[in-house]
Amino acid sequence: MMNQYRRLVRFVLPHARVLVMATVCMLASSIFTISPFTMIIPLVDKIIAGKVIVIPHSEMLPQFVKDLVDKINSMPRMELLNSMALIFIIMWLLKSLFEFFQSYLMNKVSQLVIRDMKNMVYKKLLTLSMDFYSKNSTGKLMSRVTNDSAVIRDSISTGLTDLIYQPIQLIICLAAVLAVKVYFSISWLLIGIIALVFLLVIYPVVKIGKRLKRISTQSQENMADITTTLHETISGVRVVKAFSMEPYEADKFATQNQRFYKLVMKSVKRMTLISPLTEFVEVLSLALILWFAGKDIVSGALSAGAFIAFTASFFSMMRPAKRLANVYAINQQALAAADRIFEVLDTKPSVSEKPGAILLPRIAKSVKFKDVYFRYEDKDILKGITLDVAVGDIAAFVGPSGVGKTTLVNLIPRFYDATGGQVLIDGVDIRNCSLRSLMGQIGIVTQETILFNDTVTANISYGSKGRSADDVKRAAEIANAHDFITKLPSGYGTIIGERGFRLSGGEKQRLAIARAVFKDPPILILDEATSQLDTESEVLVQEAIDRMMKGRTVFVIAHRLSTIKHATTIYVIDGGRLVSSGTHDELIRKDGLYKRLYDMQFRDNVLK
Repeated sequence: MMNQYRRLVRFVLPHARVLVMATVCMLASSIFTISPFTMIIPLVDKIIAGKVIVIPHSEMLPQFVKDLVDKINSMPRMELLNSMALIFIIMWLLKSLFEFFQSYLMNKVSQLVIRDMKNMVYKKLLTLSMDFYSKNSTGKLMSRVTNDSAVIRDSISTGLTDLIYQPIQLIICLAAVLAVKVYFSISWLLIGIIALVFLLVIYPVVKIGKRLKRISTQSQENMADITTTLHETISGVRVVKAFSMEPYEADKFATQNQRFYKLVMKSVKRMTLISPLTEFVEVLSLALILWFAGKDIVSGALSAGAFIAFTASFFSMMRPAKRLANVYAINQQALAAADRIFEVLDTKPSVSEKPGAILLPRIAKSVKFKDVYFRYEDKDILKGITLDVAVGDIAAFVGPSGVGKTTLVNLIPRFYDATGGQVLIDGVDIRNCSLRSLMGQIGIVTQETILFNDTVTANISYGSKGRSADDVKRAAEIANAHDFITKLPSGYGTIIGERGFRLSGGEKQRLAIARAVFKDPPILILDEATSQLDTESEVLVQEAIDRMMKGRTVFVIAHRLSTIKHATTIYVIDGGRLVSSGTHDELIRKDGLYKRLYDMQFRDNVLK
């Protein structure tokens, strides 16, 4: 736990200057908070009772304090009252001013810390490999960046503030209590009562805090489920409506929301329990102090002013003590959120760039798979794949669903790394190349078109800088996209909505092709780019693909075998193995898996 808290505090260190300024303001505020209690003795003894202030152990006082006491004793009661009223107002004004600055500065620290933490988590997410995303839902990862960081922000703005501010107040109040005890001969028994009070407060708070951490962890996990449901439902609202699943989704969300509500109320119950517990101990201790000190007041051994000053100082200690008790509970909640954030930050990407990675020159010869194996968790996906694709060739991969075709081409951009064998570009193992130089040579168009809530121009030129509007237009023309783009409300400046919501499937796919054309990569990967399109859209997209493939080394995964007849080599994958290869005509003559797949598609097309 302490290790996690130290890691959390490290995020504060870059902003130490602001924290120091806030701490100075806290110290000043604490001094001006306790200072008015020093006025109780002259108020009660001199002004109200009309007695001279007598300090039993005045020889122990500093000279300036002795001079101040003598001056107060020599002042008329009304003059002293007027002076004290003015001093009281000034003290509280200064206290309020310093409280404002310390609150503002601590909130600034918390916002800076959360800004840095969000940036760090987001950058980390961008470095993690595809296998990480296959194990974690989008909603849960979003929750780490938003909800968990919000819990930590609150713990810093409140918890860290109190962790610094309340001990300062506690020390100053304790100093005041001890000063009154020393100079006015107050019994050590009363000090013992104070020590007992703090022991009685600490134990239940620690027990409650440990339970709060567990509840907070469950709450954050449940909030992640809620975020996931929201993300899935909103992004898939067409499917929800198409299947009339609104009641089901509403009930699912309500169930998750109710579970979160119950967890929050468990947390609230324990947080609110801390206050009455400490208040009960406070009242109990007050009763004991009144009983023991009352005898000394009656006997004249203790002045009423000294007793009231001691009691006021004691109760001033109780407020920071109670706040510190709450700090422990708040910090337990923050540590639960921090555990989840650090879990992301501590994740090691399965695909990483080697130290001293080389820059990969533009491909000139071939892409080779040399005895490639890939295993995911407990399942063998690829088993000893060996093939050689020369520059300018079109390599097509076919086979039943789930046999490893997409996994195979995903090894080229290192979305995953082979667990055995090598992928070579011009004889260089791609694991020895820098990721940027590798990805700079690869363009990808998949059946799942990913577009951003930005302009058409920004989507086409995504990842490429320093190019002109004419380049964007030229890419769109090659992709058969220029005509429909010009009909949009603002043409190339039109915001297309999240994931291209305002566009049809064919239009989105043509924009994705334009993006790949604009990048102008020597290696092109097409993963079933036309599988989900209607006939008219497929014709337009296929024309765009044919133009785009010219002069490039192309890897195609095709659902419709009729679209890959022109491929240089067709590789047939089954059960993770390469079972045959050749041209379309050669594979048809072999009468193997490829011919059976082709005949099934031909028969289905005839039946349609």
